[in-house]
Amino acid sequence: MIHKLPIYVSGEIVRGFGRGSKELGIPTANFSLDVVKSLPESLQTGVYYGWAKVNDSEVYKMVLSVGWNPFYNNKEKSLETHIMHKFNCDLYGRTLRICIVGYLRPEQNFKSLDDLIKAIKSDIEAATTLLDEAENQKLQHAPFFSTKH
Repeated sequence: MIHKLPIYVSGEIVRGFGRGSKELGIPTANFSLDVVKSLPESLQTGVYYGWAKVNDSEVYKMVLSVGWNPFYNNKEKSLETHIMHKFNCDLYGRTLRICIVGYLRPEQNFKSLDDLIKAIKSDIEAATTLLDEAENQKLQHAPFFSTKH
């Protein structure tokens, strides 16, 4: 069962495993383990799409991985957000607010790094299209993004 969406999550951006930018060429902003553990138990692992805001930035499209990343055999569940915007600075220590809008696919393992990168790029394309739908566009302007937390 998939948890009812949207879900709003906020927290400080912390250092992840350093794989997003370096190995995959797809940078991610990561939440602390405390934030990950605060997610509803019913939130299924997998890939989601939605909206993201860093500090006082604009609200950008994003894709999100929730889970253990089987390709890397993570021991702790993680929440990794790829914001579809190029920031020209380090984001560590800044506040990330996300709105999880929809579910794309379950978490899965991959035979190679190339297969993983292809899947992520496909997820980004799907998210871009879905977030252009009028119903999803409304959530880009949710009060969550304009109120101080």
